Amino acid sequence: MKQYMLSVHMVEGEPPPPEDQIQQMYKDVDGVNAEMQRAGAWVFGGGLHPAETATVVKVSDGEVVTTDGPFAETKEQLGGFWVIKATDLDEALAWAAKATAACRGPVEVRPFQDEPEG
Repeated sequence: MKQYMLSVHMVEGEPPPPEDQIQQMYKDVDGVNAEMQRAGAWVFGGGLHPAETATVVKVSDGEVVTTDGPFAETKEQLGGFWVIKATDLDEALAWAAKATAACRGPVEVRPFQDEPEG
């Protein structure tokens, strides 16, 4: 089986939904998580804190440099993700359809690179 990342995107600065909707989203995501686990598709998943909590680590002129904030200077940020196992892209897209309905945000589906044999 191939592994796919289903990444949930959010727009920084948009007002959050009302608390009752947030709680329902959590319940719906928990339901999709449980369904993925029962089906054997679940590898790992989780939500992320806001992008402003990120720290970027890079090497510059041979020195490790850390900076606060997200790497990408954009309003659209990664809000959470799942790593799943699926037989093909169609199956991964079916899981993404359930995920986007549960979390009420766009979900990008990307396959992992194949591991070299040997």
